[in-house]
Amino acid sequence: MTVRTDWTREEIADLFDLPFNDLLWRAQSVHRQHHDPNAVQLSTLLSIKTGGCAEDCGYCSQSAFATSGLKAEKLMAVDDVLAAAREARAKGSDRFCMGAAWREPKDRDMDAIVAMIEGVKAMGLETCMTLGMLSEDQAGRLAEAGLDYYNHNLDTSPEYYGEVITTRTYDDRLDTLEKVRNAGINVCCGGIVGMGETRADRIGFLHALATLPAHPESVPINALVPVAGTVLGDMLKDVAEARIDDIEFVRTVAVARITMPHAIVRLSAGRESMSDSTQALCFLAGANSIFTGDRLLTTGNAGDDADARLFARLGLHPLHSGSEPVREAAE
Repeated sequence: MTVRTDWTREEIADLFDLPFNDLLWRAQSVHRQHHDPNAVQLSTLLSIKTGGCAEDCGYCSQSAFATSGLKAEKLMAVDDVLAAAREARAKGSDRFCMGAAWREPKDRDMDAIVAMIEGVKAMGLETCMTLGMLSEDQAGRLAEAGLDYYNHNLDTSPEYYGEVITTRTYDDRLDTLEKVRNAGINVCCGGIVGMGETRADRIGFLHALATLPAHPESVPINALVPVAGTVLGDMLKDVAEARIDDIEFVRTVAVARITMPHAIVRLSAGRESMSDSTQALCFLAGANSIFTGDRLLTTGNAGDDADARLFARLGLHPLHSGSEPVREAAE
């Protein structure tokens, strides 16, 4: 199988239209060519700077435009972040992700950010940061500190993007991804479904990811968690048809796996409201990473005990960063 970056929207639409069993068979076949089919990476996400973000992302309770009641906080102390990372490692996490509610980091914060990366890496954990837009110099400093992944989501299709965010353009996001890639940092980039978009938008979203010059090494697929006080939370809370159907969500995961075969596909926000059966279908469709713990940045998560029970029922085991993905079919 040749890894492609020239997918057309028509080809991606045809994948979505496949009979469900055929789509899952194809996705699982691709998954087995490149990954351990029963291994799932465990990651932990920590909000290192909560609230007060100058962006107007309609899904986000941390936006200064939201009326969610979330108070703006200062950047966490380095020692507190490292304590959280040690706890995450003790609970089995392999990647530690740190998120700050910024439009972009200030240069004065970079020393602390670098210290967090270096401290977490010293524990043997993979590191991921999401800090908003970056300058070339900032991306370079993150790379020098040894950052493994930088998360910067495209969120949705280019066409629907303006319905969700107006303070930052799609090109702004692509520009940051290019700086991250040029600095030699792995890219973590995905988005959110269930924001009132159409299937055509989900096709456009995956097309944008799958036709980047290089596929993201990590692709988080989130289901919107409507939060009161956010634009989308208030708009969609009483619109039952706006919530993405479980089968359509699994289809989205499967198409992501087929079009980006080497990527770690993370089953991210929204998992706490999914049944075990839906999550099992997502793993069958090629998802091989989850966030552990009871909380993501500001919303709930399934919890370690529930995850352990599900893994035991499905015969899954943790994927560790030291293990090599199966890639013989693409070499």
